[in-house]
Amino acid sequence: MSAFKVALAQLEIVLGQPEQNHKGARKLAMQAKEGGAQLLVLPELWSTGYDLERASLHSTQMDTGAFARMAAMAREFGMYVCGSALEARDGTYFNTQAIYTPVGQRLASYSKIHLFGLMNEPDYLSPGNALATADLPWGKAGLAICYDLRFPEMFRAYALGGAQVFILSAEWPHPRLEHWRTLIRARAIENQSFVAACNCVGRSNDNIFFGHSMSVDPCGEVLAEGDENESVLMVEIDLARVDETRSRLPVFADRRAGLYSLA
Repeated sequence: MSAFKVALAQLEIVLGQPEQNHKGARKLAMQAKEGGAQLLVLPELWSTGYDLERASLHSTQMDTGAFARMAAMAREFGMYVCGSALEARDGTYFNTQAIYTPVGQRLASYSKIHLFGLMNEPDYLSPGNALATADLPWGKAGLAICYDLRFPEMFRAYALGGAQVFILSAEWPHPRLEHWRTLIRARAIENQSFVAACNCVGRSNDNIFFGHSMSVDPCGEVLAEGDENESVLMVEIDLARVDETRSRLPVFADRRAGLYSLA
């Protein structure tokens, strides 16, 4: 079994309003379940948005707050649920993505390692220090958050480690729509992997988030792309196509890793 249905929940996040955002996320999760989704992907910081000035108020440990709500949605709707929220750990705060099984068990978590200065993340958050993959029933997924998309080394490491799909939660704003669309396709093409990228919509202070959640196949073909409205984007992914693509065009076999350094 290598095929599964993914729902990208393109939520309109209300800054600093976790109750309202949970209500909206649960509504989209219900739509995803009705559409037959087996994996739901939520945007970056779906519960609060970039209300980082109040990170101490919003951040919770991994078994409470927005993380507990993701686990509850996974149990209620009987599907995998993935998204990022503010985590409190060791006296500091992280932007942490977690993925939960249909029984609400945390399968994997990843704290964002590339903090985005233009959104003031380094002023309020600590960076993670490790990559993370999730072993789904259909194959291995590499976890990533928003700004990570600009660091191809990260995704190559995931691909070399066996990941066949990259799951990205994001809050990516105007005016960088074409960067978003190009980088998602590039990460798919260069790693011959699927990408499932969920962005939010709406306005947060001076930022306008444009949606355009996307799923791209290992050849860079766009399987689905949203618009700028709140919606659930459904797409079927068959991870068997990763091996097929890599066997037809054996890029990984032709790597010369020992030469990729000027040091």
